[in-house]
Amino acid sequence: MASKIYGKEQFADMVSARLLTPEFRDIFCDEYTVFPGFCDVHVHFREPGFSYKETISSGSAAAAAGGYTAVCTMPNLSPVPDSVEHIGEQIKIIEEDACIHVYPYASITVEQKGERLSDMEGMRDMAFAYSDDGKGVQDEALMRAAMIKAKELGKTIVAHCEDNSLLLGGYIHDGEYAKAHGHRGICSESEWRPIERDLKLVREIGCAYHVCHISTKESVELIRRAKASGVNVTCETGPHYLVMDDTFLQEDGRFKMNPPLRAKEDRQALVAGMLDGTIDMIATDHAPHSKEEKSKGLVGSAFGVVGLETAFPVMYTHFVRTGKISMEKLMDLLVYNARERFDIPIGEDFSVWDLNKEYTVDPDTFVSCGKATPFAGNKLFGQCMLTVCDGKIVYKRV
Repeated sequence: MASKIYGKEQFADMVSARLLTPEFRDIFCDEYTVFPGFCDVHVHFREPGFSYKETISSGSAAAAAGGYTAVCTMPNLSPVPDSVEHIGEQIKIIEEDACIHVYPYASITVEQKGERLSDMEGMRDMAFAYSDDGKGVQDEALMRAAMIKAKELGKTIVAHCEDNSLLLGGYIHDGEYAKAHGHRGICSESEWRPIERDLKLVREIGCAYHVCHISTKESVELIRRAKASGVNVTCETGPHYLVMDDTFLQEDGRFKMNPPLRAKEDRQALVAGMLDGTIDMIATDHAPHSKEEKSKGLVGSAFGVVGLETAFPVMYTHFVRTGKISMEKLMDLLVYNARERFDIPIGEDFSVWDLNKEYTVDPDTFVSCGKATPFAGNKLFGQCMLTVCDGKIVYKRV
């Protein structure tokens, strides 16, 4: 029997009963810990269109290896899920190949070009929510129209907030490292200015709104104030933004992501936002690329790192073991807040962990096709032993 089951009473009763069945009884030892299935509202599984980077099959298997039983896939695919026909192609693959629950986003705009709205109404019952992640919606009038339609349909706008006019060819944070090494920087305003614009629209329209991967201190404060005034907003950040800043940068593509690792002050503000509830959930922005695409340093590598297989160990090692947050708080960030915000059920989903296991992160052992992680070589605690989705074993550590 596991030593501890984290979960609400009904969940704990279900797991306790399952652990006593012959299928599971011999797997467990009294040092293992059981958690509800983690939920990530921001992943890229690259299929259809870019299956050389990742597939629904490999991505969902990687998620299961990290204790996730529900993930939500972003729409930067080919074809873009901007119509019933196009999102249907992705759903067909999900139904055939996913080993966990995979919920697809529909795009906000046709082909994510930011020119006209996608068939939001037609895709209502097929889409998890609406996002143009990877691209910010630049036109305010178009975003207003999208919010009005989303409210009418009872759906959430999930925004990648980035002002293209402020990017100026940047690819890492416009901070001390960029200046010292002659790199082009991405200013913080490129993120927080669109958030400021969108929050004004949400106040006007009253739709449900969620902000992707926030990385700046200004973003935290804008969302904190909006929540205090009753705006219907939630947000996420990634483990790497909470643990690393631009002082961790190396001339290696595994440190290149969008938004970039920001300054120490931004990281500290993100941690404070996590502690006070401004930040609702941890999302990995799992974004696999080929080895070649990530081998061109900070300048030439593609944006994006993988994170599904390290998210819990990173958060557990840096925040729970150090006493900065409780395990219950981490479960809110990894499980309950996302599921409650987006109405994603848990069911008979759980994962089993050896929290005493210390190991060095080796990307070559990842289930994901993507291997680029800023945590390579880091020592972490917590190893997933088993993941169960809908009562079926979907991952078992050999």
